[in-house]
Amino acid sequence: MPQLADRPDVTPASTYSVRSDMARDRSDRQLFARRDAGDSRARDELVERFLPLARSVARRYERGGEFDDLMQVAALALVKAIDRYDPARGFAFSSYAVPTIAGELKRHFRDRSWAIRPPRDLQELILRIERATARLTTDLDRSPTVAELAEATQSTDELVLEALQARQSRHTLSLHAPTAAGEDAALQDCIGGMDDGYGAAEERADLQELMAFVPPRTRIALRLRFEKDLTQAEIGELLGVSQMQVSRIIRRGLDQLRDVAEQREPERYAMLV
Repeated sequence: MPQLADRPDVTPASTYSVRSDMARDRSDRQLFARRDAGDSRARDELVERFLPLARSVARRYERGGEFDDLMQVAALALVKAIDRYDPARGFAFSSYAVPTIAGELKRHFRDRSWAIRPPRDLQELILRIERATARLTTDLDRSPTVAELAEATQSTDELVLEALQARQSRHTLSLHAPTAAGEDAALQDCIGGMDDGYGAAEERADLQELMAFVPPRTRIALRLRFEKDLTQAEIGELLGVSQMQVSRIIRRGLDQLRDVAEQREPERYAMLV
């Protein structure tokens, strides 16, 4: 049975493809010639024609939920490539545009997408690991091991582990994000705050040292007033003195504490008494 290629009335599909590519190449060169002549519409037509190319490159770097941002970067890079491309050099526009767009996307990841920016070489390793992870997951039908990622990226196990840990700094969580405890609990509810108890404990220890410098009856009166919260009349009944005497004892005791504190460490004890 004769093959289709042997029939004079049938043109092979590959011939159509070659002719289509040649026609497209001539059309591209005509558009670039018009661009060089100052035709702004030719530039717009080139952007529209090669926008799918920019989209395909952006897809390679998609990390979920951020494609719109990547597409904007890729589209701007495409415009730059169109403006800088020189058809006289003899290579296809796509050969120039693809690395240009990819370079802009890599710079975007390096400069814009990190909450905490790791070193540049570590960022590039993270990108290689992510691409290798996607490829190996498809080939192996499972998640790759650290050793497999190290071999695929021509790195070491230690560097791969460091890169995987650093990758977590690309994004941060909102303090209003829910926790595993339930939707009503937010991360900010789990963050500790200032505990005034520590400062109070230090002040109590400082006062304990200072109390050794006042007479015993004065020390008792001060403790009954400021620790037990007794009135001067109640303290007077316990000490067997009048309320006026209690008032003088407390006032004199506070003055003694203040004098001792200022003599020992003025800055430390200034707020204690």
